[in-house]
Amino acid sequence: MLPWGRANTFSAVEQTFNPLIPHLFREIHAESLAYPQSMADDEWVAIRERVAPTGLDEVSKAIIEQLQQDGRRSYASIAVAVGLSEAAVRQRVQRLTDAGVMQIVAVTDPMQVGFARSAMIGVKIDGDIEIVADKMAAMTEVDYLVITAGSYDVLAEVVCEDDEHLLEVINRRIRAIPGVRETETFVYLKLQKQIYTWGTR
Repeated sequence: MLPWGRANTFSAVEQTFNPLIPHLFREIHAESLAYPQSMADDEWVAIRERVAPTGLDEVSKAIIEQLQQDGRRSYASIAVAVGLSEAAVRQRVQRLTDAGVMQIVAVTDPMQVGFARSAMIGVKIDGDIEIVADKMAAMTEVDYLVITAGSYDVLAEVVCEDDEHLLEVINRRIRAIPGVRETETFVYLKLQKQIYTWGTR
């Protein structure tokens, strides 16, 4: 999934990331806690999440899915959908974003904001792949970069103003990085599909 949206309309969307993320919660057994009778159900759920074993519970997953459908959905409407108070939903969303599980961003159409040329660049590298990948990732034109197995060591999506700008990025900057052996550029002609509503597991 590529971070740049290319839909006809702009919208605020939520992106979830690979489940292989740093531990979100400390590994403390929630079973060792007694249920405080004076505490509201949603407050107890929030505490249990903070001290639960690593991972996302079903309520957090439901919140993520609500935001995948509409990143501008109000905390109040999410609270009704998942069965928590508005305050508890707000706290969970803050923890999820702070932990890097998701981010809520405005996804724009690059062509409508002055970037007429987008492309995927495959790069073959001699030596340390991560060193080259880090240097490429620092370029403002690169909006998506992955280290891969296969024909290319790195795939990078770039968003440029025009062909001259694209040529400069490839020829004067990417190919000038020590270790870059070969590049191949795939210029985008049409975006056929791009979604962010893949849910959770």
